[in-house]
Amino acid sequence: MQVDSSEKIRNVVLAGHNDSGKTTLTSALLHTGGVVNRLLRVEDGNTVTDFDSEEVERGISIGLGVCFVPWKGHKINLLDAPGYGIFFTETRAGMAAADAVLLCVNGVAGIEVNTEKVWSTAEEMRLPVFLYLSKMDRERADFERAVEQMRSRLGREVAPVQLPLGQEAGFEGVVDLVSGKAFRYARDDNGKADAVDVPQELQARVEDWRNQLVELVAETDDALMEAFFEEGTLPEEDLRRGLRSAVARRRLFPVTMGCGSHNIGSSALLDVLVEMGPSPADRNWLGTQGGETLELGVAAGDLASALVFKTISDPFTGQISLLRGVSGTIASDSSVWNAQREENERLGHLMAMQGKQGSQIGQLLAGDIAGVSKLKHTHTGDTLLDKQRPLQLPWIPVPEPAIAFAIEPKSKGDEEKIGEALHKLLEEDPSLRAGRDPQTGEYLLSGTGQLHVEIAVAKLKSRYKVEVILHPPKVPYRETIKRRADGHGRHKKQTGGRGQFADCKILMEPLPRGGDFEFVDEIFGGSIPQNFRPAVEKGIVEARRRGYLAGYPVVDFRVRLKDGQYHDVDSSELAFKIAGSLAFKDAMAKAGATILEPIMSVEITTTEEYMGDIMGDLSQRRGRPQGMDSRNGTSVIKAMVPMSEML
Repeated sequence: MQVDSSEKIRNVVLAGHNDSGKTTLTSALLHTGGVVNRLLRVEDGNTVTDFDSEEVERGISIGLGVCFVPWKGHKINLLDAPGYGIFFTETRAGMAAADAVLLCVNGVAGIEVNTEKVWSTAEEMRLPVFLYLSKMDRERADFERAVEQMRSRLGREVAPVQLPLGQEAGFEGVVDLVSGKAFRYARDDNGKADAVDVPQELQARVEDWRNQLVELVAETDDALMEAFFEEGTLPEEDLRRGLRSAVARRRLFPVTMGCGSHNIGSSALLDVLVEMGPSPADRNWLGTQGGETLELGVAAGDLASALVFKTISDPFTGQISLLRGVSGTIASDSSVWNAQREENERLGHLMAMQGKQGSQIGQLLAGDIAGVSKLKHTHTGDTLLDKQRPLQLPWIPVPEPAIAFAIEPKSKGDEEKIGEALHKLLEEDPSLRAGRDPQTGEYLLSGTGQLHVEIAVAKLKSRYKVEVILHPPKVPYRETIKRRADGHGRHKKQTGGRGQFADCKILMEPLPRGGDFEFVDEIFGGSIPQNFRPAVEKGIVEARRRGYLAGYPVVDFRVRLKDGQYHDVDSSELAFKIAGSLAFKDAMAKAGATILEPIMSVEITTTEEYMGDIMGDLSQRRGRPQGMDSRNGTSVIKAMVPMSEML
């Protein structure tokens, strides 16, 4: 489907805590919009946005899934984001490409850790937020309790625009507070509603909640406030207009609800997204060019630009880059400029994406989302645009990995395959890291959590037929000294013919942490000729790499070369190199050699109920708490923990 203007596009990312029903809701919306002919389910492994074999097997979203729903002449692009914190980079990528967030909140569990994480990120990105109460048919699902919790944790601007029709197992639809109509759904999964009158027993409650909504909307605009004081209410047309404006300005956060597993409330939610959701025309992007910041909009005739926000790597179809049009129009089979790589890129056919399946379209409008395959130079986060204006669009920061594993091939012939397969995985998931540790020599695969790394290993096996063995990486301990000490090294060897002779005296002293190693030549005169002094340093460097106490490199010390002796015939570079290593060992024996242990700076976000358990766990790991902060109702513990205990 293609639309003829950016005003008819809605880009919405579904985000929230894991198991809050995001993928189930996406499937319900696709079925309601007529994209699929039946309600696809996570437990059946056939949903449109969870198409990766690991997602199907584990029943969780791992990557960002993209699809679209045609609804009342509009195109609603849905970005189904993972709910697990270790995949939050994917969620942020979806939020960077979207114009609004549909924050799914479990109607039973309420606000959870990642709910608040998404909320904070939306605030940071200045994105409008819709709140969706999921699983309203479950036992203990409670609308009023959930709204009270959301208002206490997220703010009084949380504004329900719907009320539930029925409760728990009796949940059968919603009441639209704007129009005053009720929509009842049959439990046949088709997502179609019958418009009915509000039941008599609910009318007083509906009136009360509608009055609250009208007051909240009036507070966001002076003209509406004046009209409200004059009339005591707002006409439906003014209420709708005021809601849309307040949502776009983040002055109000509408609350909707439903049950994705029985497709209840889906059509009403699509109506809300079309009527109240911002279009790409409501958002201005900022790009940088030569240190200057430029504003981009969706005005007709503007130069084309697009952001690559996701890369899908498939062993059969190859690499697919997902683009968010920012300005202008990009046509299929055209050339664009990659601003980051400074390379021309030839686009093939542009595709409207439903999961990993694409249908050809002629062009990418500003604000729309499309896929294109087999780009040569382009990676996630790159900007594609008209070369006349080579600016760069902002991209999200990728977090540093939190955990690493050493990997080795199960079969000796797979060394080359591992590098190629990992390269493709890293293109798809920028939060993964792979490379050889220069300190230990091991090949490390790093990610945001153990599950993250395990899934990457499973993908290596299923996609690229490469099996690897994981084991904890070596801890890069170091050795150092506590005090100053003199060292003397003398190498004398006499055999038939020319012998070997070298003598050097050094002073070793500690440096501050991070000082690594310094060599200072303090010889005056010719006790050691100038051409032999670098050999002394070389001998010390090689000896410090081998370590003294336990075979770990020695760091944070300075060596001063003070004196020595040489022989005109028997001295050589090799002899002074050996003498330097002997002097190093002699000084280490007197300088209070000790082991340095690497310490990790750890930040743990949790609720208050788990604080005691976490502090106890840190104590068992020899951790030292550094302080505690409170952020949006959650506690953040900062601690220093030995790396060996964290692995």
